[in-house]
Amino acid sequence: MRYRSQQVAYWYFAVAMLLFGLQIVFGLLSATKYLGPDPLLYVLPFDVTKVIHTNLLVVWVLTGFMGATYWMVPDESRTELYSVRLAYWQLALWAVMGVATIIGYLFRYGTGNKLLEQPLPSKLTVVVVMLMFLYNVGMTIRKAGRFTTSEGVLLIGLGMAAVLYLPALLEFENYTVAIFYRWWTIHLWVEGVWEMIQGGFLAYLLIRLSGADREVMEKWLYVIVGLVFIAGILGTAHHYYWVGVPHYWLPIGGFFSALEPVALIGMAMYAYGAIRRTGLAHPNTLALHWTIGSAVFTLFGAGVLGLAHTWPSVNKWTHGTLITAMHGHAAFFGAYAMIVMAMITYALPAMTPDRREEGSSLGYWAFWLQIGGMFGMTLSFATAGIGQVYLERILGLGYLDTQLKIQVHFLMLLATGGIFALGVGAFIWDFFRYRPRFEVIEESAVRAGAPAGAALTGASRIRAV
Repeated sequence: MRYRSQQVAYWYFAVAMLLFGLQIVFGLLSATKYLGPDPLLYVLPFDVTKVIHTNLLVVWVLTGFMGATYWMVPDESRTELYSVRLAYWQLALWAVMGVATIIGYLFRYGTGNKLLEQPLPSKLTVVVVMLMFLYNVGMTIRKAGRFTTSEGVLLIGLGMAAVLYLPALLEFENYTVAIFYRWWTIHLWVEGVWEMIQGGFLAYLLIRLSGADREVMEKWLYVIVGLVFIAGILGTAHHYYWVGVPHYWLPIGGFFSALEPVALIGMAMYAYGAIRRTGLAHPNTLALHWTIGSAVFTLFGAGVLGLAHTWPSVNKWTHGTLITAMHGHAAFFGAYAMIVMAMITYALPAMTPDRREEGSSLGYWAFWLQIGGMFGMTLSFATAGIGQVYLERILGLGYLDTQLKIQVHFLMLLATGGIFALGVGAFIWDFFRYRPRFEVIEESAVRAGAPAGAALTGASRIRAV
């Protein structure tokens, strides 16, 4: 660890891991409700467990983004964080908001607007937290007087994420209008500025893990920014099939949505080529697995499955079915969950020095179990969704009758979801099984070329924080 204030990242990562585990619990609980009698029907009905599951996803990923930023920005700017105290206050306020919101969902306290169910006090707290976060990061960069392109793209993405949350504060009496403007937050987050955030982290990791040239990586970031502003904004229209917009928006939305992951996979291909050409590789090979895996799975989940599902002639049949869950699970996992876990895996050896930097066997089991489990879940949702579309949308069978006929696919979903949960559990256990020791390395060791994420020993460590 090069800077003492980077220790803040550990506690953000710890909170994110706890929320990740809780999200998996509610996800499996939601899936079991498709299979028969529900003993928790009047305590935790499906609508409550699903709301908690999806909202925990958003909260833990954002928590991971914040922690990863607090690790990356001091390292890139070569300075201590502007205010460690402000970062801890931010984390405390964020955690309290998250717990209070989840408890509120248990008592049906929310807005009912999918993924934006947070009540107004929680939304205002989110705004305050984001302002604290952006101020702290911005002042750190200003204090350093050093501003890299990867930091710039990351900061633009975080700033735009905060700005695009503002439409969520508005309430509309007309449900169709509310759905229309909801996508200004949800789509432009997950298929717009969050991809800029992913691009910033991806560039940072590839530069350090693969020996890729910074100048080339930064050029890829410019491509990402361009695609986000063109493909991300225009791609919003693929959600508009049912809300009465002019017809010409539909093919525009479907086509540009599929272009969004192209730059990310291009970065990963370049990094892999750099490794093959130069032989340079960081010893933390597990972090490299998560990094390259994020780019590849993004192409699969967001790109291939997105194009297969969002083209208007297909989307008119699949909209609102389990095909949506197929695309959503694969895309979120590849683009955001995996990049957060990549940043965690890269940073952990410096904050838990007893850990092997190349990664443990448990860490590799966690990676492959999650990859295999998510791929199986994707297939389960796909087969169930195809059956649902044919029976319900084409043959005209009733919704409940259709659900009975596709239950076998939910058995497969639970089996593969269990494999994924084992992978998540292994990752969380691997995270917490080593005690954190925040030790700063000597500046001479940094100048000599020691990896910023390395857990150095002996004279290279100068003090525990």
